[in-house]
Amino acid sequence: MLQVEQLEIRRGRSLVLSGIDLQLLPGQVLGVLGPNGAGKSTLLAAMAGELSASSGQVLLEQRALSEWIGAERARRLAVLPQSSTLGFAFRVEEVVAMGRLPHASGRARDAEIVEQALQAADAGHLTGRSYLALSGGERQRVHLARVLAQLWPGGQGQSLLLDEPTSMLDPLHQHTCLQTVRKLAESGVAVLVVLHDLNLAARYCDRLLLLEQGRPHALGTPDEVLRAESLRAVFGLEVLVQHHPERGHPLIIAR
Repeated sequence: MLQVEQLEIRRGRSLVLSGIDLQLLPGQVLGVLGPNGAGKSTLLAAMAGELSASSGQVLLEQRALSEWIGAERARRLAVLPQSSTLGFAFRVEEVVAMGRLPHASGRARDAEIVEQALQAADAGHLTGRSYLALSGGERQRVHLARVLAQLWPGGQGQSLLLDEPTSMLDPLHQHTCLQTVRKLAESGVAVLVVLHDLNLAARYCDRLLLLEQGRPHALGTPDEVLRAESLRAVFGLEVLVQHHPERGHPLIIAR
């Protein structure tokens, strides 16, 4: 389990994140919401070990994240950053195979997992193509396949952090991406995903953290967090909150 305790991040004299107590629960998807500059990507970077905490700590399986090194940590924690770039003409399957580097499962098994991960990300048809020849959305799906391959087939004790994984995807693939993430969570993986789309968060997340100026404004189920008064206070957005006629989750409608 990945968790943070009283996490605080400073940049110079500026306090950019504070008062964060959070646990990623096995089998659940936690969505992180908030306006630009609220601290969403900062939180993810701290939980990924890319930023040092000014105070507080990040724990993985009750050990400080900094104590986990190399392949040992990579087998338990995978991260999809907001933007991933490669400047070399690797084939798509070679990019995805990078997710298998922490493992010693053998070339044949790795090839099977790469193929399965590409299919899960709806990117199997890209096999054999140069990464540099892909569109932005296709590249994003390839990197999703890479982190899926890193944790494949998934299970308890693993965590996945995704920073705006749907940002460059068309509406169909936004849903395909988050459906894949949910399936991975069902295997026992604990997932954190940063999102901007409130309705996608309402549909696919078990819990939501709403950040405001680097502090938690609300943490709970979509019904508890996605309230008109909270969205007005944090986003300055006037909305109607209804319930989806088929699925029952909150449905956010801008006034």
